[in-house]
Amino acid sequence: MSPTNQSNVINKVKTLDARFDLRGGQGTDAVHQTKQYAFAVCRLSAEGSIQGEGLALTLGKGNELVCKTIDYLGEYIQGKEVEALMGQFGKTFHEMADDPCLRWLGPHKGIVHLALASITNACFDLWAKSRGVPLWKLLVDLPAKAIVDTLDLSYLEEVLPREDALNMLRVEESAFKDRKQILATGYRGYDTSVGWFNYSEEKIRQEIEKSMARGFTSMKLKVGSADLERDIRRVHLVRELAGDRATIMLDANQQWSLPVALKFIREIRPARPYWIEEPTHPDDISAHVTLAKQIAPTKLAMGEHVPNRVVFKNFLQSGSMGINQVDALRVGGISEFITISLLSKKFDVPVVPHVGDMGQIHQHLVLFNHIRMGHEPLFLEYIPHLQDYFKYPAKIKNGFYQVPEVPGGSSALKTYSP
Repeated sequence: MSPTNQSNVINKVKTLDARFDLRGGQGTDAVHQTKQYAFAVCRLSAEGSIQGEGLALTLGKGNELVCKTIDYLGEYIQGKEVEALMGQFGKTFHEMADDPCLRWLGPHKGIVHLALASITNACFDLWAKSRGVPLWKLLVDLPAKAIVDTLDLSYLEEVLPREDALNMLRVEESAFKDRKQILATGYRGYDTSVGWFNYSEEKIRQEIEKSMARGFTSMKLKVGSADLERDIRRVHLVRELAGDRATIMLDANQQWSLPVALKFIREIRPARPYWIEEPTHPDDISAHVTLAKQIAPTKLAMGEHVPNRVVFKNFLQSGSMGINQVDALRVGGISEFITISLLSKKFDVPVVPHVGDMGQIHQHLVLFNHIRMGHEPLFLEYIPHLQDYFKYPAKIKNGFYQVPEVPGGSSALKTYSP
């Protein structure tokens, strides 16, 4: 695949503070009772009327701080030609992440890293649009060296040196054509919207019935209540309603201490959850190691609040990560997502992303992970609440994400007025 236009110079970097109200308990969990989802949006304009759009997720308050930081970091890409920029994006990513002033506010986490995610995602969106292809196809068709050149592998040298990353991608080249069969079926989804924390049991019942009618066979329930009996009752309700063949997952959103997590998991074993997500503080690697050993074969899922590739490396090295939930809107964007996917492949841990983008960008990334990298295509989280705000919303048919066909990363919002 060759670039279609060698003169796409980025001539404008703009931000948008986009906030969307949620209704009726949507989006609630044991920690977050917000009534807003929000995107800190980076919009790149290039010569030839091409626009790239990147997203970072927040919950409303503070979104303006991420937008302000996008303005600062945007100086690194202003005036760059798209192909030249992406041809050595790993170097530019490293420079932005290690800005000598802003790095003091991290490093590599929090507001600065969210801003970096939005900019990075906009750059990849612009790149795909400049070549006239969907993001998944851009990534799948790139040579191994071109992929690795978009990555910052610093601090990973003892686990994932550049030559290993290249070899991992090259080894998969002989098989990835066969894995393109997934393009005929689409990528299986799982439904998070059935079991928000503030939903009544009757509402959960209604949502599970709707979900199963749409073809979903996997779904997730929010737990983490101060009343463990409430959670236990709801878990068994979901198993009863979904049936023995359904795959059910539980998400505590970091609410429990280690002793409480162990007690809860013992109580709900008969419901056979596939994973327990974020059972305790996301920085407590030791607690996750203890949990993973004691609850096996039930898996621990984590990554929504793991901020960067270095901490992902540590979790993978610890053996506690059963499911990797890296989110390209929470780490440093698509570039760092790919780096973490390579790490996860090396440690033989499946990647099932958290979808701060409501699945818009990640529907491309999971296709890349499977086709180009050989990751097992388990399923991808589906959250429909912001579909009406995207120009090209993700499409679900019989429980499967349909393959995007429009150029870019499906991140473009409709005209937005706050």
